[in-house]
Amino acid sequence: MAPADGVSSTREREGRVSVQSAFRPDIEGLRAVAVVAVVAFHASIPGMGGGYVGVDVFFVISGFLITGLLWREVSTTGSVRLRAFYGARARRLLPASATVGVITMAASAVLLPPLQATSVLYDGIFSALYVSNYRFVQDGVNYFAADDYLSPSPFLHYWSLGVEEQFYFVWAPLFLGTAWLVRLMLRARREPTRHRVSTQRPYVVTLALVAAVSFGISIALTNVAPAAAFYSLPTRAWQLATGGLVALTIVRWQRLSAKGAAAMGWAGLTLTLLACTLFSPTTPFPGTAALLPTLGAALVIGAGCAAPSQGCGRLLGLPSMRAVGRISYSWYLWHWPVLIFAPLIVGHPLGLGARVAAALISAGLAWLTLRFIENPLRFNPDIRDSPMRSLALGGVATAIAVCAGLALMKTVPAPLGRGAPAPPLIIKAAHIPAGSGSGTDAYESVVSEAFSQVQDAVAASAGLEAVPSSLEPPLVNAAAEDKSVYLNGCMRTFFQTGHPECASGDTSSTTTVALIGDSHAAMWYPALQRLAEERRWRLETLARAGCPILDLPVYSPVLRREYTECHQWRDDIIARLRGDAPRLVVLSNWRGYGSSGWESGFVSYDSAWLDSLTRTVQRLRDNGSQVLVLGPIPDPQSVVPICLSGHLDDATACAPSRLTAVNASGISAEAAATNAAGGQYADLTNLFCASERCPVIVGNTLVYFDRNHMSLEYSRALAPVIGALIDLALAHK
Repeated sequence: MAPADGVSSTREREGRVSVQSAFRPDIEGLRAVAVVAVVAFHASIPGMGGGYVGVDVFFVISGFLITGLLWREVSTTGSVRLRAFYGARARRLLPASATVGVITMAASAVLLPPLQATSVLYDGIFSALYVSNYRFVQDGVNYFAADDYLSPSPFLHYWSLGVEEQFYFVWAPLFLGTAWLVRLMLRARREPTRHRVSTQRPYVVTLALVAAVSFGISIALTNVAPAAAFYSLPTRAWQLATGGLVALTIVRWQRLSAKGAAAMGWAGLTLTLLACTLFSPTTPFPGTAALLPTLGAALVIGAGCAAPSQGCGRLLGLPSMRAVGRISYSWYLWHWPVLIFAPLIVGHPLGLGARVAAALISAGLAWLTLRFIENPLRFNPDIRDSPMRSLALGGVATAIAVCAGLALMKTVPAPLGRGAPAPPLIIKAAHIPAGSGSGTDAYESVVSEAFSQVQDAVAASAGLEAVPSSLEPPLVNAAAEDKSVYLNGCMRTFFQTGHPECASGDTSSTTTVALIGDSHAAMWYPALQRLAEERRWRLETLARAGCPILDLPVYSPVLRREYTECHQWRDDIIARLRGDAPRLVVLSNWRGYGSSGWESGFVSYDSAWLDSLTRTVQRLRDNGSQVLVLGPIPDPQSVVPICLSGHLDDATACAPSRLTAVNASGISAEAAATNAAGGQYADLTNLFCASERCPVIVGNTLVYFDRNHMSLEYSRALAPVIGALIDLALAHK
């Protein structure tokens, strides 16, 4: 995190309230606490599940120091020298962040698969411009997601630097604007100019308003838009303003007795440490939870205004604590990319000891950065004494980082298939019209024949090595299919309410088929849409992201709270189906709930899941609908396009074994639960897996567009098979 500079001690005279500006060893030690907490959290040190609050501590420190600096200048001169202010910040912060950023981008280009490297390089460019926090907001990046298949961006921690730099950008003009209003009011009252800065009250009121509004926005967005609440300046400004209010009210803190200050300091440090140990990635944050570390840091800083070397200040001021505090900024920059790249370098996940070692290595890199980059540029008199040279230094550092990112993009190879063209996957299946008088044996024969055609294609592709040059969709286009599962609103997002009328096919048909579930229902839409058009069905698509249609209490790791929108949506959908029962309900859900990285309050295939499946199918059957439950697609164990981009000559490296990709016992239990409730169950495993392996390319068709969703092309290719299964389901009475 970006620290602010301290300056020599001064005392305002002529009745002005003083703002302490002497070097504060206790604050340097508090930086050590903050950075150790963050590093421990990222290194998954046991007992530090809330270590991410170290960033909140940094925000309070920055608010205190920067506000104090600005007040000292505006109270003595009535203005702020913006060039000097921004020049000092640029000289202090930008060279180090640009250096680490360039090295991180270069490592990404070398170590990461091409598709992932390209995305990370974009992250690096946005980070160099200090707006990566809004890139993460736009992409809905979950800071706390633990992804077994894909490492988080090595620039994820730069979000807080973006908040800091944006804070610097607006804070100085905020003070200038307040000073202008003060002068305007004084002139209106015809008061002497010398009284223009005799009170801090207008600035206190301004910061209090900022804090109140920001805190309100933070609370509101934490529940409905967690990414925006976590990453953005408007939701974090109250923490910076809290530090600023301590700076502006410093004279009140200085009146504390030594014992009172010591007690307050220890209380503040205790609150901060409690947040580090009691919070976890599931704690809704920032919201009200952020009060704990924020107030804790404010109490420590405020207590130090009266007795910086007493109480916890004595601990924080120890040479060892101050040494860590001095490298805190560079350590923060280095620790995350080192932890991300270390497993890639050694070729396996890191154990606890190795993660600690990686964190210590990053501390060594931080010391080198401080010794050879930060301090030489920060204290070089030719640069330090010239605001324009300082700004130029920051501009050059930023330009180098941005240009490096753009240049490295040119070096990342395009992930184009180099293998021989493969034939498209074409499946044909007979259609036996409903009411034809054919027995179920005839329908089962059609299903068996359709499955056999796919199985032959899957078996022929199981040993595929070179990615076909005719791959559909091309790897570079696969990521674009991520948005397609939302079906123009027919699959509701985590934040949307209600559900529109989503009918396709022959909307006037008397045969209605409803597709319901989560995104794993939506991914079957291309197949069912094709069938609905061919067979003149009315197809209703009713899906919601991360929301199984089963009547289970759901916790959402995206919202980081109980998924109440899911509960309401399910009730509404069941009521809608009850009012106008479709001929057939096709039900499909993801089976990754409760897995690592997706806490949900239950686990797919457990007793609660199976009982709920039985109840749901029974409820739909009682409503008069036939029910077809589609079994799961295999888990590819990787983000398939990214994996293939790094293994263009060996696609089998991305094809998981059938044993690891398929939960056979879970599928059997689901089939039994469905059949017991009067529904039909389709085990789809053989549409994706050969006897030992589940290829991720069948023919020339990419099977998955991400880590668990089927591609539009493969869904569409399987339409005849799904049609045969639907015919069989409708044939049952």
